[in-house]
Amino acid sequence: MIWSGGALGRLSPQRRRFWVAIVGLVLVVVLVPVARVVVDRVTPTDPVAQDEPGPVLLVPGYGGSTASLETLEFFLTRDGRDVTIVAPDDGTGDLREQAVGLAASIDDVLDRSGADSVDLVGYSAGGVVVRWYVQELGGDDVVRRVVTLGSPHHGTDLAALAAGVAGGACPVACQQLAPDSDLLFTLNRGDETPAGPRYTAIWTEDDQTVLPADSGSLDGALSYAVQDVCPDLTVSHGDLPRAGVVLVMVQAALGVDRPRVPGARVCG
Repeated sequence: MIWSGGALGRLSPQRRRFWVAIVGLVLVVVLVPVARVVVDRVTPTDPVAQDEPGPVLLVPGYGGSTASLETLEFFLTRDGRDVTIVAPDDGTGDLREQAVGLAASIDDVLDRSGADSVDLVGYSAGGVVVRWYVQELGGDDVVRRVVTLGSPHHGTDLAALAAGVAGGACPVACQQLAPDSDLLFTLNRGDETPAGPRYTAIWTEDDQTVLPADSGSLDGALSYAVQDVCPDLTVSHGDLPRAGVVLVMVQAALGVDRPRVPGARVCG
């Protein structure tokens, strides 16, 4: 044995301590990554079952107005879905706190309906709230589908301008929607679409609120602009949750089939 009567035993105490330290360091370097791999394999996130659509929760944009989502609510309800519009306590307050409120609403809907999962549609800043819930609050276990409409996933230059010019007059949510905010850095530093739900991100090239407009795209999601399907169609940021073609796109994204870019027939 090297540890006692062998080579190590013949070394001076100082050199013996040196080699013991080296061996210990090697073991740490080798075993810690292995331990991480084992933990990751033991506790993966199981994908949410896709064949049984549950209730749908609609999350409004900056300011918290629910009026813009009423057309979408009516459309999905007519399609037979159980739909709830989530009204935040403070539509301009911390988006992380809004995500906590969303979590409470989801718990209430699951208790009421007895469903195992929900679908979430986030309009504008609501899509960022949805992502925070899924990624940071454990929502990946209960959310089947995520659809975002014109959401500034990578920030909007308007928020950066407002934060710079207006200073304290730019509320917390406004500051968090600037491209370099800590909140967006946290959401985008790794996997933008963590396992669990299936994601669709729909945006419009005509967006004058989310700048650049392709900030509405999401890495790992089915991401496309309305104009990728209907090149001649003009859809503003405010039109996204109520334009007929977008309603059909959302409906398709919330079905049981794998989300896909629809054909040009929806443009009619």
